[in-house]
Amino acid sequence: MSGPPRHPWARNFVLVGGRTGTRWRMLVHTLVSSAGTHPPAAAGPQPEARALYLKVLDGPRSVAELSASCGVPLGVTRVLLGDLAGRGLVTLHADIDPFSPHILERLLDGLRAL
Repeated sequence: MSGPPRHPWARNFVLVGGRTGTRWRMLVHTLVSSAGTHPPAAAGPQPEARALYLKVLDGPRSVAELSASCGVPLGVTRVLLGDLAGRGLVTLHADIDPFSPHILERLLDGLRAL
């Protein structure tokens, strides 16, 4: 029997090989940037990993933004980004303090703009 899997989560499970974590600390606001200019094929055979990588090439993005814009579940996004970081294709900027006054001011400015 061919065709799409009967359960939508089956593809996600296969994409990450059943893994649910990564060795990198990645929060939803962790910024991800390109570690250089590599061809999109370097991201691997999965179209989801390539899509994430191509978005990062456009400029730094948060993990949550990448997940939403590529339509990849957050947990899968984290594992795929961990794989990309492990191969040196992306850099994870986990050292940003989410409670720094600068970040909170930017958040307030964004909310006021709405």
